[in-house]
Amino acid sequence: MSAGQASPAASGSREPRVPRDPVRALQHALYRAAKADPGRRFHALFDKVCRRDVLQRAWVAVRDNNGAPGIDKTTVAQVEEYGVDRLLDEVAAELRERRYRPLPARRVLIPKPGLKDQYRPLSIPPLFAIGSCRRL
Repeated sequence: MSAGQASPAASGSREPRVPRDPVRALQHALYRAAKADPGRRFHALFDKVCRRDVLQRAWVAVRDNNGAPGIDKTTVAQVEEYGVDRLLDEVAAELRERRYRPLPARRVLIPKPGLKDQYRPLSIPPLFAIGSCRRL
């Protein structure tokens, strides 16, 4: 099922309504396909990751979460100063050309709740660290 086929259901239908948001429609279509066939393999997802609306949604999630700097120490403010549109265009281009290589995640130890002197690891990925943005 394609994202285009995951349109809002007709009124009176037993099918649940699908949001008109294209990213949400894509997520819903993938969810329904996976539920219909649990053994299904999704071989053609790469082109969907490169979509501008998907990358924009990812950026909004990072910004809204007040994403912490990763190993490259790039902050949300630095990305916004660099230009979100510029960065997302560069990310999309590197993904399409298969040149994107993510930086390693920053690992920190955080205390376990309620347990004295015990810690658990937490991985903090970089904020879209690519190309010229790595030099911020």
